[in-house]
Amino acid sequence: MPESTAGSLEPRKFFLDRFALNDDSLADTIGSAIARKADFADLYFEFRSSESFSLEEGIVKKANKNISQGAGVRVVAGDKFGCAHTDDVNLKTLRVATETARTIADSGSSDTGVSVRIAAPQHDLYSLANHPLDTSLQEKIDLLGKIDIAARRHDSRITNVMAGLGIEQKIILIVNSSGVVVGDVQPLVRLSISCVAEENGVRQQGTSGGGGRVEFSFLTDDDRYLDWVKTAADQALRNLAAVDAPAGNMAVVLGPGWPGVLLHEAVGHGLEGDFNRKKTSAFSDRIGERVASELCTVIDDGTIRNRRGSLNCDDEGTATSRTVLIEKGILRGYLQDKMNARLMGMSETGNGRRESFAHAPMPRMTNTFMLAGESDPEDIIKSVPNGLYAASFGGGQVDITSGKFVFSATEAYLIEDGAITRPVKGATLIGNGPESLSRISMVGNDLALDEGIGTCGKDGQSVPVGVGLPSIKIDGMTVGGTQA
Repeated sequence: MPESTAGSLEPRKFFLDRFALNDDSLADTIGSAIARKADFADLYFEFRSSESFSLEEGIVKKANKNISQGAGVRVVAGDKFGCAHTDDVNLKTLRVATETARTIADSGSSDTGVSVRIAAPQHDLYSLANHPLDTSLQEKIDLLGKIDIAARRHDSRITNVMAGLGIEQKIILIVNSSGVVVGDVQPLVRLSISCVAEENGVRQQGTSGGGGRVEFSFLTDDDRYLDWVKTAADQALRNLAAVDAPAGNMAVVLGPGWPGVLLHEAVGHGLEGDFNRKKTSAFSDRIGERVASELCTVIDDGTIRNRRGSLNCDDEGTATSRTVLIEKGILRGYLQDKMNARLMGMSETGNGRRESFAHAPMPRMTNTFMLAGESDPEDIIKSVPNGLYAASFGGGQVDITSGKFVFSATEAYLIEDGAITRPVKGATLIGNGPESLSRISMVGNDLALDEGIGTCGKDGQSVPVGVGLPSIKIDGMTVGGTQA
């Protein structure tokens, strides 16, 4: 039975033909990996085609095309695992990688028979009629040129425009020690836009963009890219007039959409299974306890169609799912891969992810967001006599063990007498994940997911993710400012 994939490409046939393998060789290889002291093993085949283009100062300065391929072998014994990989894939190198991984995991040495059986992914979230890699080179370059022209026409104070376009197709095949073979074809598109505004010697920057597991036309339909151009340019222009941010403890309102990156970093990572199995998370051993305001329900959902963080299956071949992490303030579960779920006696959630065949899978988020509440966003603002409204964030740092975080706001405003007023610069939010969740007193009815640009880093691995948030009010958060 052929796999259900994006388009007509069948991953199993693709890899067997490409590397001169067959079902028997897959069964023999995975059988040698799952020795008597090993709990399970898997093979992960990957072929990745990618293109990237960058524009600056009105010129497309870089255009790259890359192809990579390889296979990784993992053997798990207890809480230890061994991984090995090769980018020269054939039966001999796979056997060497398998022996290496088995030795690292300190597993036994006797082969175990495995019968290969083909499984179709349970989802079909991104079947595309036209793959973005098939778009002509001229169309891709023309889009970047149109972005530059539109941004400069938006306002004469826009002095420079940077735009980056990335497109890839990743084909994967996972063979595990149960004999299950699962394949997937994963498209991905990302457009990033930065505008620099300058006036009276002051220079400020604004950013925007979008994408997902979509066709190239997603960027151009209804001139969607022009909305992102306007967002980036307007953010830069508003920041030109920004005043120094105040400092102190105050009410903070987070806007919908991209500010969910704070939820992702300050809370989401602390809910990943490996940190909780090792008891290094602020949420360890707290399932069933109240960890947030009763207004908060936090979800990780890898099954939303065409979203950047969505997957038909994770990198262990497990179907992705909609996982309730926090329900009305009560901690309900963690994000799990195979190994940590087994060691914790919990169910897999389809969150085993890896950057490439050269990396080991680990529990990672997909699309993480808070469900909408009942408050009107305008009422949330009106309820704040004096405070801060954060509309967008840049970088941040989080300590998983303590839950403490520091985030820089790239677009923020004062709230004065219940109204959003002057833009501010240099605002930093300082807090603790569980404590901040417990101080949420209003949740808006305006849940929005980000536009599709998020990338998450963990232990040196980067994977595409999505975030989301409705407007929320946090009572009493520390704001680090630049106001004298």
